[in-house]
Amino acid sequence: MTHDIHVIGGGLAGSEAAWQLAEAGLKVRLSEMRGSGEATPAHQTDGLAELVCSNSFRSDDAESNAVGLLHQELRTLGSLIMRQADIHRVPAGSALAVDRDNFSNSVTEAIDQHPNITLVRERIDALPDGPTIIATGPLTAASLAAGIGAETGREALAFFDALAPIVHRDSIDMDTAWFASRWDKGEGKDYINCPMDKDQYLAFHQGLVDGEKTPFKDWEK
Repeated sequence: MTHDIHVIGGGLAGSEAAWQLAEAGLKVRLSEMRGSGEATPAHQTDGLAELVCSNSFRSDDAESNAVGLLHQELRTLGSLIMRQADIHRVPAGSALAVDRDNFSNSVTEAIDQHPNITLVRERIDALPDGPTIIATGPLTAASLAAGIGAETGREALAFFDALAPIVHRDSIDMDTAWFASRWDKGEGKDYINCPMDKDQYLAFHQGLVDGEKTPFKDWEK
């Protein structure tokens, strides 16, 4: 199928962009290198819209949170990502969290079955001619990143994120801690709340600083 626009990258942004364009009647070529024999250091599957970090889309409270309001606006505009997130939602208080595998699988199926989208498992090494959306994210292949850098004048592209610390359940005194919704919003009891005074908090912080570290991989340095 010849295409009107080329979308590179099958993450959240690329999948949504391809869907919206296709729904508007345009023919879309969606290129995703995973599944072509290529891989990234972070992804575990070949699925589109795979969540590699948190399974949370943050707050879903449209009344008092800007992110929640954006969620609602996306739903109004027919967002594929939000529709599948709602279908595969899991308890998380006022946050929108999803079953990451079922969510990714459902997005992949929807994209693959859309008559206006051709999903091609291929790595793109250079900026193509014609209308193009580049949505390859922080793990863009080096060759394409070089092309983006040459076009934009940037010598380096970077992405920074913080990893949440892991606290083992058996290290928590449940005689003191309790289950509740996040910030007492919603009816669920999806989070363990650990009360601390100042000294306890400082000791907890120091324990995190002194705790076991996850070694950085080469691509994270």
